[in-house]
Amino acid sequence: MHTVNAMSYQNFDFEVDGQKALLEDIFPDFNEYDRIGVVVREAGGGTGASALLMSALTRFYDFFRPELGIEPGKQFIYPEFFIFHVGKQYMTHYWMDIWPPHKEVLVEDDPEQILETINDRGITRLLVEDIDPVQPIFLRETLNSAKHRIVSALAYSPTGRVENSDVKITSCDAAEKCVLDSFKISKDLSKEVLEQLLERRHSLTTNRRVTETYRRIEVSEALYRLTNNIEPSPTTRSYFALLEMEEEIEV
Repeated sequence: MHTVNAMSYQNFDFEVDGQKALLEDIFPDFNEYDRIGVVVREAGGGTGASALLMSALTRFYDFFRPELGIEPGKQFIYPEFFIFHVGKQYMTHYWMDIWPPHKEVLVEDDPEQILETINDRGITRLLVEDIDPVQPIFLRETLNSAKHRIVSALAYSPTGRVENSDVKITSCDAAEKCVLDSFKISKDLSKEVLEQLLERRHSLTTNRRVTETYRRIEVSEALYRLTNNIEPSPTTRSYFALLEMEEEIEV
C-alpha cells in the first residue's frame, strides 16, 4: 500500500469539459467495489493512465482509511485494479499498487480473449488505448456480459495526452515517484525504451506535477479499441468450432 501515507485524494486536480471536477464526475458513482482495468499494448503504455489510476487508488483507500494498517484488527487491502498486458508483459506496476502480481494479466492479442479476460476479472471501469476502432469478432455471450457490467470507459494514450480530450487530471510528485519507481524495477525495459519513457513523463510535467488527458467514450466504443488485431486466435477459433459442431448436432 505504497500510496496510503505518501499521497491523498486532495493531491489530485480534476477537470471535465474545462471545469473543476471530482473523480465521481469521470466515473459516476465510483465506490469501493469498482474494479478498474487498463488495456496496455506497448512498453510503459499504462503509465499514460497513471494519474487516473493513482487518484482512484487514493479515493479507494479513503473508503477504508480508518481501518487500514498491518496491526492486529486492521485491514491490509489493495483495490481490485488490473493491468491487461496484450501479447506480452510490458512492465511491472507494483509501485503503483497494482498488487498482488496476478493483477498484471497477460492475454492473447485477440479481441475475444481480451474481453473474456476483462469479464473474468469483473471489470466495471475500462481504460483503452486511443487507437482506431476495428470491427472485432466476439461471442455474443462475451459481448453481452461486458455491456451488462462495465459502467464507464475512457480512452487514454501512452503519451499521456489524447486528442479531443474532455478529462484532465493533474497528479502529484508522490504519485509520479511511484511511476518512476515502477520503471526502475521493470527489468525488461531496455535502456533506450527507458530513456524514451522518462523523456515522455518529463514532457508532461510542470512544477513537478504531471497532467494527463483522457476522453470519455461509450462502453461499446471501448470494446472496439481493445486491439488492432481482428484475426481470431487459435483459442477463439476453437470456440467457433464447438459452436459449429453444436449446430450440426441440432440439425
